[in-house]
Amino acid sequence: MSHIYRCTLELHDSLYYATREIGRLYETEPVLHNYALCYALGLVDSDRYATAVSAENSYRYFCPEQVPMYEAHLTPLNQQGIYVTPARAVYHTAVLNTWKYADNRYHVEMQKTQKNIPSFGRAKEIAPESLFECFVIAQQPLIFPRWVRLGKWMSKAEVRVTELPKPKHNSAREFTFAYPLNPLDVMFTNQVLSYDTTNMPPVSLIRNVRMVGEFYSFEGLQDPLKLPAQMEYRFSS
Repeated sequence: MSHIYRCTLELHDSLYYATREIGRLYETEPVLHNYALCYALGLVDSDRYATAVSAENSYRYFCPEQVPMYEAHLTPLNQQGIYVTPARAVYHTAVLNTWKYADNRYHVEMQKTQKNIPSFGRAKEIAPESLFECFVIAQQPLIFPRWVRLGKWMSKAEVRVTELPKPKHNSAREFTFAYPLNPLDVMFTNQVLSYDTTNMPPVSLIRNVRMVGEFYSFEGLQDPLKLPAQMEYRFSS
């Protein structure tokens, strides 16, 4: 039997990561990628949930090489029947911060850099008290951390989790899912008819998805949630 959780994450710090770069403006989209959530929730390198990841591949506080290892890190979650959807913003505000590299000549002699490094710019960040929401599907009960770190600044966020009522597995038919989804994870098992796109690395997400496929439904919820079934992490070649 599947256990399905609704997770909300409330920011206690401003959240920054560069979704897109527009000149000297570095903008953060109010959405959390499902790859990032797997790392933040501790599902990837936890001894309980990802024993296949060796100690020498530890990356929580130090990355010797800036090389993504999504396939190696997330494939064990498929084997354990764990899947995390991207998170949408239930409520959010943005803040705009200006930064620059100061030329402190009194401290050290500054040589002209030969690298293409911007001397100033602006970062559009998601403000504290913003609220995000995602879903976690698991074949076994999970224990979630109360606090996680997100984004470039390792911003602090509080996690609140509610397990949804026992899901009903419905046969394939047309339905709409308003939350963001990773297209690589749903298009192999569902016929996607229409969607909106959120462009962001490492994989652009889709939302307001109209599709034909199997889905979970839940009794007793105020919103008629229909969550796509058979989602798992897939990777482009």
